[in-house]
Amino acid sequence: MKKYNWGIIGLGKIAHKFAQDLAKGKNMRLHAVASRSLDKAQAFADQYGAGYAYGSYEELVNCPDLDVVYIATPHTLHCENTLFCLEAGIPVLCEKPFAMNRQQVEKMISKAQEKNTFLMEAFWTRFMPTTVKALELIEQGEIGEVLAVKADFGFRPVFNPTGRLFDPQLGGGSLLDIGIYPVFLALLLLGKPQEIQAMANIGNTGVDVDCGILFKYLGGRMAHLHSTILADTKTEAFIYGEKGTIHIHTQWHAPSWFTLIKEGERPQNFNFDYFSNGYHYEAEEVVRCLVAGKKESDLLPLSFSMDLIELLDAIREKAGIQYAGID
Repeated sequence: MKKYNWGIIGLGKIAHKFAQDLAKGKNMRLHAVASRSLDKAQAFADQYGAGYAYGSYEELVNCPDLDVVYIATPHTLHCENTLFCLEAGIPVLCEKPFAMNRQQVEKMISKAQEKNTFLMEAFWTRFMPTTVKALELIEQGEIGEVLAVKADFGFRPVFNPTGRLFDPQLGGGSLLDIGIYPVFLALLLLGKPQEIQAMANIGNTGVDVDCGILFKYLGGRMAHLHSTILADTKTEAFIYGEKGTIHIHTQWHAPSWFTLIKEGERPQNFNFDYFSNGYHYEAEEVVRCLVAGKKESDLLPLSFSMDLIELLDAIREKAGIQYAGID
């Protein structure tokens, strides 16, 4: 099988982890990188062995022999960056959140369909062995019907009023950066809720620094979700079923492990051998799809990403979260 040539747009912290994992994944390699600074792009390319470095995002689409692009720019640029890649007929793996709102995601999906080009949200948690195995156990009926989900994600960054996390013009705050993970888990396991309640603590810079979310479903099922950039939380998840519980340990959204707990039985731990940061799982899914000629992933279809952004929009409205220049 050929090695797929990857490009990366946006060379921040997560791009470094992704580049490291490309070297460990199957049938893929880093081919080109783009930054707003050519010096930064060249240093990144030299560090990870990419053959091409560009000093603007748009230039990357003209790179020869480029097979697919990973977009790791700030949230507010995801839609714009995705659209010009798709316009050039280049498959895209775009970081979460897919975009800032439903309208932007609709544009991205429409362009992918127009150009008959692959598109997927880079929600790495979906492809983690923990997630895959937990879904398998649920499908097998190990915990019975899922009744409730409880998940949190919190950390305390150094306060920087002009940094991405605290800047409403860059989509800052806890919800889109980390709150999206608990929302993702609830959507994956329980689907779209019948009722949404949400409250947020808006900090001095205008972003949500703490967000509490409650989903209610038919039959009384519920999801209790929390994100915060005010404190380090345990960042774990619980999936409660009629016959048992799956407890995904810290940090539940990343390479981790979980425990299956059933009444009258000894807890059973599920551990996994990780040899990377965990990003190669999503990259390998993209390659599998490209090899098969698919335009979206069966495991993370575009309809799921649309449902996810609709939930995030609804939470924003309920909690009074606003981003500068974004409806």
